[in-house]
Amino acid sequence: LVGGNQRELARQKNLKKTQETLKGKRKEDSLSASQRKQRDSEIMQQKQKAANERKSLQAGAK
Repeated sequence: LVGGNQRELARQKNLKKTQETLKGKRKEDSLSASQRKQRDSEIMQQKQKAANERKSLQAGAK
């Protein structure tokens, strides 16, 4: 019985912690959906560019 109760308490504590971190992220990220989309697309474009540069460097090395 004690073990089951402990597990339940740990689960509740963990749930509370994850909810708080989600709330914190939302406050920092006070961008509108369209702003967030644009920022994410810019990040993806940068990653894609870096990946393409790596590929061309690898192709040049061969």
